[in-house]
Amino acid sequence: MTDIPSDPWNIGFSEEVSTAEPTTMPGTSVMERPIDEWDDSTLVLGIETSCDETSASVVKGGREILSNVIVSQIQLHGEYGGIVPEIAARAHVEALTPAIGEAMLQADLTFWDLDAVAATLGPGLIGALLVGVAAAKSMAAVLEVPFVGVNHLEAHLYSNLLVDESARFPALALIISGGHTMLVDIKDHGVYEILGGTLDDAAGEAFDKVARFLGLEYPGGPEIDRLSLLGNPEAVAFPRSMLREPGFDVSYSGLKTAVINHIRKAEARGEEIVVEDIAASFQQAVVEIQVTKTMAAAEHVNAERLFLCGGVAANSGLRAGLDSACAGAGVKLFVPPMELCTDNAAMVAACGTAMLKRGLYLGLEASPDPNLPLVP
Repeated sequence: MTDIPSDPWNIGFSEEVSTAEPTTMPGTSVMERPIDEWDDSTLVLGIETSCDETSASVVKGGREILSNVIVSQIQLHGEYGGIVPEIAARAHVEALTPAIGEAMLQADLTFWDLDAVAATLGPGLIGALLVGVAAAKSMAAVLEVPFVGVNHLEAHLYSNLLVDESARFPALALIISGGHTMLVDIKDHGVYEILGGTLDDAAGEAFDKVARFLGLEYPGGPEIDRLSLLGNPEAVAFPRSMLREPGFDVSYSGLKTAVINHIRKAEARGEEIVVEDIAASFQQAVVEIQVTKTMAAAEHVNAERLFLCGGVAANSGLRAGLDSACAGAGVKLFVPPMELCTDNAAMVAACGTAMLKRGLYLGLEASPDPNLPLVP
């Protein structure tokens, strides 16, 4: 495999060529194609169906969003208090074709204008992934263009490249969502080192579980964030697990349990439960833990840029905490807009374009992997 070249069309490739070996999809065939076939006019259709958002997007040159259609399933799963995989997969089947059609319409393109089709290969719910991958491979076969299988976590790394021209690699990234909490040292495109992550619950899972115990609506993260603005973050001194321990791993299971035990004891004593104060105190604990670990990692790798990405990147407390910490440390913080925090196909298309730039795409025999790792 050849070294990664510089980026003449400003997709964000670093000026210095990395000598590290890029990450490729395990268990699938990887083919090479001349990299000079992909330039700033390259049009990639992205498809995202890894969980509970159906999304289709057309991205030009890896950085210009021509369309980004997102169909949420929140109302479908709300009554169950969480995502039901079978319902998610069926909803993707119903929503994907209209979403693709709308994305092409908004982009003012025909399918024959496309240069490639990219879809999330994993990680995610296997039934949901199958819907998007099957559709993408079918389109790629008919159009006779490459099919690019994209790692969902890697795609999140590209969300900031779509909105800020100064965003580029190398950078430190905090991927924080419902299912993942991970600190990644991005050395170059396809060259990543995982510095730390959650040992149990991801931050988003902790938010949802605490919210469910408080009787809040699903999804719980936005509800806790909203209520936290009305409460006192110093009302309850919840524990900060692993805050002073070496390394960059985090743990949220103990914090979640502490919140639940606090509520049960207060109820047993007949005390009033101030939901706003509990929400604010819980969120403050999460923010303090994550900001502390993230800034320690930034110092460890001497990061000049920090990318915040994933669904929990929409949390106001986390944004404010990292903004303040980064300003004090001289680190440039990049945060995507709300529509690019959640799962979306624009980031998939952008990541797919970067893979094409490296001369990589997959054969039509490639299958989705619900446990696909960022680094094999």
